Amino acid sequence: MLGFMSERLSSWEKIKQSGREVVVYGMGNGADNVLDEFARLDIKVRGITASDSFVRGQSFRGFTVQKLSEFNGDFIIAVAFASCIPEVMEHIYSLCDKYRVLVPVVPVCGGEIFNREFVERNSELLKQAHSLFTEDSKKIFAGCIDFMFGGELDTLRNITTPKSEAFKGFFRPSSDEDYLDLGAYRGDTVDELLRYSGGSYGSITALEPDKKTFAKLTAHLDGMKNCTLLQKAIASHGGVVGFSGAAGRQSAISDKGIPTEATSIDSLGREQRFTYIKMDVEGGELEALKGAKETLKRDRPRLNIALYHRSEDIFTLPLAVKELNPDYEFHLRRHPYIPCWDMNMYCV
Repeated sequence: MLGFMSERLSSWEKIKQSGREVVVYGMGNGADNVLDEFARLDIKVRGITASDSFVRGQSFRGFTVQKLSEFNGDFIIAVAFASCIPEVMEHIYSLCDKYRVLVPVVPVCGGEIFNREFVERNSELLKQAHSLFTEDSKKIFAGCIDFMFGGELDTLRNITTPKSEAFKGFFRPSSDEDYLDLGAYRGDTVDELLRYSGGSYGSITALEPDKKTFAKLTAHLDGMKNCTLLQKAIASHGGVVGFSGAAGRQSAISDKGIPTEATSIDSLGREQRFTYIKMDVEGGELEALKGAKETLKRDRPRLNIALYHRSEDIFTLPLAVKELNPDYEFHLRRHPYIPCWDMNMYCV
C-alpha cells in the first residue's frame, strides 16, 4: 500500500473478515451501490435502517426499513447515505460510541469503488498527486485516502475544517473578483463568494444546465449588476450534450439525457477574463478542464474544484491542473460532510 496511508484493510475487507452481519443505514442510490457490492462480496445484510423520523414501514431492496433500536445482537452498521446537516452528522458520529460503524465509500459518479484493487492499480498516480500539495494539505490528502479506503469515521472527523478556514485565509476572495461559477445550482456558491468578499465583486458568470434549478438561480440573483446567468452545461468544447434533468446530485452530462447547449471555459474566457473559477459539475470536472487550456495558461485564475464525485478525481484532477499550468500552488480541504464529500482542491 501507499507509504502515506495508515489503513491496511479496506472497509469492505473489514466487514467481510469480521464475519458479522450488516445493517445498512440509508436508502437511495448510495445504498443501492453499497448493497450491490455486498452481494458481489457475499456479505450478509440483516436489514435496512434510517433515522427514526424517516422510518414509516417502507420497503427498500426487499427489506422493510426498521428503526435501529429494533435490531438486536451483533452487527456492523454500514452508513450508506450523505448529509451535511450538523445534527445528522453528529448523530452518525455518536453511533460509534455504541456500535461498530463503517462507511463503505461508493462514488457519486462512475463505477470504480475505492478498494484495494483500485488503490494498487493507481498507486503511482496517487503518489504523484500527493506530491503536488502543500505540506498541510498532504496530511489531509492522506486522511482522505485513508477514509475512502478504510471507512473509519474518526479519520473523517480529524481531517474536517470549516470553509471559513480557507476563505478567510489562503483563499480569501477580493472585492473585485471576476467569478465563474460552474454548477451554480440555486446560487448558494454565489452567496458564499459575497459572504467572504464583503458583498463586492467585479463580475459574476454562473452556469446551471438544469431547467428548473436555473429558474430558481435566476430568481435568487435577480437584480444583481454585472451578473450573467447561462442555462448551459460546461464541457471540453461547445455544442450540444445530453443532460439528465433529475436535479441535485443526479443531474449530470449523460448520453441519454436531454439535449442541452454546452460551452467551454476557454470559450467563456475569450469574452470575459476570470480571476476565480469554482467547479462542481457532478463528475464533469475533468472534461471541463480539457476545455480550459488557454484560460489556465494565460490568466491563472484561482480554482476551487470538487474532488469527490469520481473515485479517480483525487488524482486525475490535480494532475490535469498541473499539466495545464505548473505554477499553481495546490491546497486541499475537506469540509463538514458525511461521507467524504465537499473535498475541494484550491489552486492559487
